[in-house]
Amino acid sequence: MSVSPEKEKALRERMSRLGISEGDFQESFIRSSGPGGQKVNKTSTCVYLVHLPTGLSIKCQRERSQALNRYLARRLLVDRIERQRLGILAAEKTRREKIRRQKRRRSKRAQEKTLILKHRQAEKKALRGKIHPDGTSE
Repeated sequence: MSVSPEKEKALRERMSRLGISEGDFQESFIRSSGPGGQKVNKTSTCVYLVHLPTGLSIKCQRERSQALNRYLARRLLVDRIERQRLGILAAEKTRREKIRRQKRRRSKRAQEKTLILKHRQAEKKALRGKIHPDGTSE
């Protein structure tokens, strides 16, 4: 199974638009792990791709075909470089951090609310006790 020429051409155009050349990549092939049996254990279909200028690396073993994994690794690496250059990576990180802080605050508020409800319930239970003739309860 190979990649269509149109897809390869589109990827090359994206790379040239971002100023990435094939010489910027260091590519090595290693044996895949996981399901696939004898085929996976005998052939080096896993692609390990490093973009030398940025130091970003990708390891792709999604498919059993080396050619397809090469294409997928390049596409993933170009996606990551593009996100890094556009600052989307930083924006995503700050968004995730903001959500994490909100959840942390929410959980503290939830704990306080639970405590308040427990205190109210305890007061209700205390009022359910028997009342003695002198006006005091148990």
